[in-house]
Amino acid sequence: MALKHIKLKILSVKKTSTVTRAMEAVSAVKMRKAQERALGGRAYAAAALTILERLSSSQEIKVHPLARQKEGKTLVVIITSDKGLAGALNSNVIRSTERELESRGLDTTNVVMIALGRRGGDYFLNRGYNVVSKHENVSDGITEADMHFVTDAVLELHAAGEITSCLLAYMNFQSTFEQKSVVRQILPLTPDLIRAMVKGIVPAKGKYSGIKAEEEAPSTYTIEPDVESIVEILMPRLLNIAVFHGLLEAKASEHSARMVAMKSATDKARDMAKMLTRKFNKIRQAAITREVSEITSGIEAMK
Repeated sequence: MALKHIKLKILSVKKTSTVTRAMEAVSAVKMRKAQERALGGRAYAAAALTILERLSSSQEIKVHPLARQKEGKTLVVIITSDKGLAGALNSNVIRSTERELESRGLDTTNVVMIALGRRGGDYFLNRGYNVVSKHENVSDGITEADMHFVTDAVLELHAAGEITSCLLAYMNFQSTFEQKSVVRQILPLTPDLIRAMVKGIVPAKGKYSGIKAEEEAPSTYTIEPDVESIVEILMPRLLNIAVFHGLLEAKASEHSARMVAMKSATDKARDMAKMLTRKFNKIRQAAITREVSEITSGIEAMK
């Protein structure tokens, strides 16, 4: 390889390293904010779902349309990122979703999808799935109230009888270096399902590990104005909280994975630049040695 080509390659690698270092810094800032929002929201999500768990023994909950088991199509709300460069984040969510659909015996004919993020939406759309809506560029600063555009779509499809169950697929945040893909059923809302969701929300260690995931429920409640009115308001709200919680976890996982991926890319670019610089120096030194040898040989010949 010519010295000029090696020098151009070194410059190219260094420029790439500058870009990845900048992306790493941006992701680190976003990661800290997203992690704090996700972990801080766990206590709220766990408390809200525990309310429904305590009411789950009431007859009004059991006969509510959102809690009844029926045969029909399944809606999948899949949360991925719009961009790549985040390691195996999106592919893990997609693979987990495909495994869950396969285990339930579901295919393109009985699955409807809502995609939050371009990667997941494009993947399943290209494979023949019915993606009824795809939302891109969902802000990191979105609030729980802003998530109603997803929940309302889920409730409309359920009320129209087009779906009977709903799955939520996203990447659950464990730590900066560890994220786990999760597929949770959020419809129909059953007592066992709610307990599993609350248990999954509470982290095993860290600042928020002290959240009480399970509390002994009192045997009776006094509810005003009546249980039916409370349940009618509570069920859609808790469904919205479940979707919002999934989005927060996915955002924290995305920025964490991207920061780690960009750090790894920066380190590899730095190592490659060092290796190419050594190679450049060796070739240049060999060329200088050869030229000196030729000059010396010429001098000796002239003598």
